[in-house]
Amino acid sequence: MDLGIAGKTALVCGASKGLGYGSALALAQEGVNVVIVARGAEALQEAAARLEAARSGNAFVKAVAADITTEEGRAAVFAVHKDYDIVVTNAGGPPPGDFRDWDREAWIRAVDANMLTPIALIQATVDGMAARGFGRIVNITSSAVKAPIDILGLSNGARSGLTGFVAGVARSGLAAQGVTINNLLPGAFDTDRLRNTALGTAKKTGQSVEAIQEARKKNIPARRFGTAEEFGAICAFLCSVHAGYMTGQNVLADGGAYPGTY
Repeated sequence: MDLGIAGKTALVCGASKGLGYGSALALAQEGVNVVIVARGAEALQEAAARLEAARSGNAFVKAVAADITTEEGRAAVFAVHKDYDIVVTNAGGPPPGDFRDWDREAWIRAVDANMLTPIALIQATVDGMAARGFGRIVNITSSAVKAPIDILGLSNGARSGLTGFVAGVARSGLAAQGVTINNLLPGAFDTDRLRNTALGTAKKTGQSVEAIQEARKKNIPARRFGTAEEFGAICAFLCSVHAGYMTGQNVLADGGAYPGTY
């Protein structure tokens, strides 16, 4: 299927590895110009080189080593390219733990990275998208928005706040101007984040990381963890011309783990 977005320009956050990289890869393979941002310069440059090798046509790949959760980081990505047709927001999730141990600063960091930063990027791009008649914003959040995980309370709270905001702004008239905003909710994907969460659970319970991961796979109907590449393909579809009638949605990709009807 031709996604109809070749020649468009995308900003993909947290794209040096994991789900952000998978999303950038899928877009670059569709001929989308990709600007990737992450804090680690070395990993980011390695990711950019892989994207260069995989890109379709004359699409460009640019890398910005910056912290997207800061005003300076956001200024850096807009200095490299001003007008984005596609924005994929993504920031590392807050650390797991016991809610009793989190002080105000921990909550502020979580909200800043996982709620306020995506909102700032939406604010900075949607009007330009609307003026051009096309725009796609995909926020990578978490399946915990629908099924909270007790040790991920910081993430549960901050991402739920973003979800509520998107539910309103996506329906504010932007869709009539060709701009959609959706959230993509990953379940258990084989990423560093998954391994770190398992490590946190291991420390709390005394079980091995391997045992925890195997037990989690058994609770997933697909009986496996997802891959960054298949996640990226879902993201690319949400960014495509074919997804123009989908907005304000929470798209769950979890191998069937969520047991609810709705």
